[in-house]
Amino acid sequence: MEYRALYEYGVNRLSESGTGEAALDARLLLEEVCGTSRSDLLAHGDEPVKEEHRRRYLEWIEKRAGRIPLQHILGYQEFMGLRFRVNGDVLIPRQDTETLVEEVLRKLHDGMRILDLCTGSGCILLSLLRYSNHCQGTGSDLSEKALEVARGNARSLGLEAEFVHSDLFERITGKFEIIVSNPPYIPGGEISGLMEEVRDHDPRMALDGGEDGLSFYKKIISQAKGWLCPGGELFFEIGSDQGEAVSSLMKQARYRQVKVSQDLAGLDRVVCGVYGGENSV
Repeated sequence: MEYRALYEYGVNRLSESGTGEAALDARLLLEEVCGTSRSDLLAHGDEPVKEEHRRRYLEWIEKRAGRIPLQHILGYQEFMGLRFRVNGDVLIPRQDTETLVEEVLRKLHDGMRILDLCTGSGCILLSLLRYSNHCQGTGSDLSEKALEVARGNARSLGLEAEFVHSDLFERITGKFEIIVSNPPYIPGGEISGLMEEVRDHDPRMALDGGEDGLSFYKKIISQAKGWLCPGGELFFEIGSDQGEAVSSLMKQARYRQVKVSQDLAGLDRVVCGVYGGENSV
């Protein structure tokens, strides 16, 4: 079967199944199977595809048509220009979260200590370490399986970080200039209405933010004073409708310079604030 014909089959199959971005997913899967690039579809579309590649591609197309996330089939996701291994034990890194990393990088200086709560794949912490100098990073997560993924990503990127099996701050020691978190923030009652790829394949513990979606923000804001240096900063990713609520929680806890930042779509995505010391929180 020719390369272009196989691609067109994939597009049609994914379109029939109602899979979003059928053309993009079909192309990315074919390129991964065949070790090709985007230009091959135009320049070498009439080339025959090896039988083993054809079979694997058809298997992957059926998985994607069944709503298995593209990233789980490929085994990785690109984030901040880096490749992170992902599976069903971690939340798939999303472009929205790059806004969080970029906001932290604006305040991150050489040699700072960073704590990433609910680290998952480690994509936030490891991106911060890659794009800074001589910073020290610790990531915590309640899922040991997620930590295995994060440690593997650190090794593949050639970065050193400490990953701790901990319920938020439970087993964390020391003080940090930066604490960052993309915590679970979906209200529990709304999870059943999420798209299948998220609802059925992302770990529920990485999604469920309690009844109002604010459970983890409340815990982290109230506890972070024991681990933040005076003048240190706390950064959160938030749901697009949570900017006012989370910033209010931080102001009530007497964080200073509380700021809400928007993502590329203009939606509220990050809240941060400065901790002033024992008399401030």
